Amino acid sequence: MCFKGREAVRERNRLDMKKYGVNDLRRMFLEFFESKGHLKMKSFSLVPHNDNSLLIINSGMAPLKPYFTGQEVPPRTRVTTCQKCIRTGDLENVGKTARHGTFFEMLGNFSFGDYFKSEALAWAWEFLTETVGLDKDRLYPSIYLDDEEAFEVWTKEIGVAPERIFRFGKEDNFWEHGTGPCGPCSEIYYDRGEKYGCGKPDCTVGCDCDRYMEVWNVVFSQFDNDGHGNYTDLVQKNIDTGMGLERLAVAVQDVDSIFDVDTIESLRSEVCRMGGVEYEKDYKTDVSIRIITDHIRSTTFMISDGILPSNEGRGYVLRRLIRRAARHGRMLGIQDKFLSKLAETVIEGSKDGYPELEEKRDFILNVIRQEENKFARTIDAGLSILTDMEEDLSKKGLKELPGSEAFRLYDTYGFPLDLTREILEEKGLSVDEKGYAAAMKEQSERARAARNTSNFMGAAATVYEELDPALNSEFVGYDRIEAQGKIVALVTLQNAEGEGENAVVEALTDGSRGAIITDETPFYGTMGGQEGDTGVIEGKDGSFEVKSTEHVAGGKIAHIGVVTRGMFRMQDVVTLKVNGEQRRATCRNHSATHLLHRALRDVLGTHVEQSGSYQDAEKTRFDFSHFEAMKPEEIAAVEKEVNDEIAADLPVVTEIMTVDEAKKTGAIALFGEKYGEMVRVVEMEDFSKEFCGGTHVKNTGDIRFFKIISESGIAAGVRRIEAITGANVLKYYAEVENELRAAAQVAKTTPKTLAEKISHLQEEIKALKSENESLKSKAASEALGDVSGQIKEIGPVKFIGTRVDGVDMNGLRDLSDKLKAKMGEGLVVILSENGGKVNIVASATEGAIKMGAHAGNLIKGIASLVGGGGGGRPNMAQAGGKNPAGIADALKKAEQVLSDQVSVGAK
Repeated sequence: MCFKGREAVRERNRLDMKKYGVNDLRRMFLEFFESKGHLKMKSFSLVPHNDNSLLIINSGMAPLKPYFTGQEVPPRTRVTTCQKCIRTGDLENVGKTARHGTFFEMLGNFSFGDYFKSEALAWAWEFLTETVGLDKDRLYPSIYLDDEEAFEVWTKEIGVAPERIFRFGKEDNFWEHGTGPCGPCSEIYYDRGEKYGCGKPDCTVGCDCDRYMEVWNVVFSQFDNDGHGNYTDLVQKNIDTGMGLERLAVAVQDVDSIFDVDTIESLRSEVCRMGGVEYEKDYKTDVSIRIITDHIRSTTFMISDGILPSNEGRGYVLRRLIRRAARHGRMLGIQDKFLSKLAETVIEGSKDGYPELEEKRDFILNVIRQEENKFARTIDAGLSILTDMEEDLSKKGLKELPGSEAFRLYDTYGFPLDLTREILEEKGLSVDEKGYAAAMKEQSERARAARNTSNFMGAAATVYEELDPALNSEFVGYDRIEAQGKIVALVTLQNAEGEGENAVVEALTDGSRGAIITDETPFYGTMGGQEGDTGVIEGKDGSFEVKSTEHVAGGKIAHIGVVTRGMFRMQDVVTLKVNGEQRRATCRNHSATHLLHRALRDVLGTHVEQSGSYQDAEKTRFDFSHFEAMKPEEIAAVEKEVNDEIAADLPVVTEIMTVDEAKKTGAIALFGEKYGEMVRVVEMEDFSKEFCGGTHVKNTGDIRFFKIISESGIAAGVRRIEAITGANVLKYYAEVENELRAAAQVAKTTPKTLAEKISHLQEEIKALKSENESLKSKAASEALGDVSGQIKEIGPVKFIGTRVDGVDMNGLRDLSDKLKAKMGEGLVVILSENGGKVNIVASATEGAIKMGAHAGNLIKGIASLVGGGGGGRPNMAQAGGKNPAGIADALKKAEQVLSDQVSVGAK
């Protein structure tokens, strides 16, 4: 068949192929791999879990790192996901081309030591050609240069002609990241047709044009790299695949770019409608349309995972995206705040695959509205300042904005550096980024100091990772605080001074600091905001004081503390005893937190979401989303509602169920939490129902009392309540009562009449203060004496310059007003030594000002002579100094400064 004939057949096949939507393709992919024995896992949060190497999840395999490294045992050896991802490395290119975006969904199927190349490649081909219906003649595999095994699979098992397979080098077809697991990969390219090509005769797979699009990448993790170019075979070979959902949709729907696929196109159209513009009519307009369309997707998903705008880390990325989109909205002529309305379109288009978007709708929209309002209050002022800066650069013939000025825009007006850079680039200017970095140095150093050392896969390297991943601990302490367990691991740990070593050992001896891990334990490990238990572990040969309990790598619970007697060995059977009083107090605080969460939503609104919490035996701390300080009556209403439910003696019931079943019951899931297939739900009748793995009271009456002791703001849109329960409330009121009695004793009254006594004392103090001020004024006037003989004529202006010691600034201002009244039109300067320091006041009348006098400038001219500085308005100014010896010189200089002023005024 001739070339034109083949192209015609391909075109017919393309037209016949069903154009599945984004939501269809996501569902089809997951169902396909479920049929191949894979466990379908929901998308993980965009917030990395125990991974300091990442700010935001940026690939399908990133949340699965612990399974690839062996730190954790996967729930199944075959897993499939559709993972939401964000990449901002090339943020400046987003919008400028239709290729770039920050948010995307990554389809993936993974094998942890199960199947390998034959199955992975065969299933990829089957899904694309049979399930989706892509034309086989348009698909071209690529392999690593030396990967003959993959070549054999493609040619002999799948039946792809050898000439259709492309071999590429390490840069394109070998995945590695420093030391650790790595391997070759095989990609599948789709020929979109000549209309997307560059027209060059040699255009083929690997060309930079848009004709041949990579849709699938299968990574064969089969080697271990020692960091020096030496590769050895891995015992457990893994499969890690990735296929961008939006890119697949581009191919299936035969559209120009990701901005034209069904769900994103509907969002893009809404942007155009709001701005009253058309797409693909003007390049600059298209840039703004694409930026807004992309950024609102990232924004909506980030907030749904609990990320809030801030000036650090993930929050800073979110703030940049929102503010960049808001600015480009203005460039399209959208004057109203519009991003929250666009977020509703995102939610509608994606809620089938991500139901949490609908669940968090109110919260998402509230956060966006608040941030857009904040930026709206500063953007006009910031743009005006930036315009002034640009004009200043133009006058000086410069093309680069100083870094200090860019930092001022950020610090004062909330302009992220990239926004300033982008605005300047539009006008052919640049910014001194090194200077900006210098201005931010202190903040950057703090961030670097907080960053933990990371190993190859990013998780903080600890001694616990040396333990067998198959070992784990079963928590049996929900209904008991004492149990027996067998020691399965022992670890020595350094003390706070860095003495000792972190090592896996066979025994712990008297005085050793370390950790004991058992197969079963009643000790609750710190998790979900609840502080871990303390207590003792006793064996036949020793005793161990547990000072903290922590969850460590791979489902293990470490009891951290000190051997106080004897020795502990591997396989010893021990008795573990939790500190019952501490546990019960912590339970009271944790259960009260659930009641508090519900009461806050009742009183403040359903936008309230938990942002963090902490409970120990002393108190509960609860962080929640709310955009203003709580009013006293709101705090009282919340406190009353919680205490009413405590008095109702509600039973606290727990139940294990699937995540879907739990959500159907109305149970609240918390931001940022990583849930397995089964979850524990804690229910307090109809009042509260939440996902929770913590320990609780048997009924709310066990809490006894609840008292809020503080409410404050900790970040933009986040408030914090600290509260106490049980005996701690009685202790709190006892302390308040003692303080009240002590105050009453000092005031020589009773607690009952203390408020009245304080009111009387305040009135007395006010009267005495007024009397004192009158006496001071009288004394100052007497000290000043008759100064009518000191009036001088300096040009057309009358002038009095005098010294009066022992008078404070308020007294000097009173004297200057009196002297002006006596003198008529003119200027008064008075200096006073008071307590070893100097006070200066200058005051000018309206007539004197019209003749050139300026009190503020006069103060600037003389303050340095007394070792100080200051200034003010033309009619009134003041300053302070540290050198009384310079007072006489300052008075002389005042005459000269005034003379210069009125001389200029006369001209």
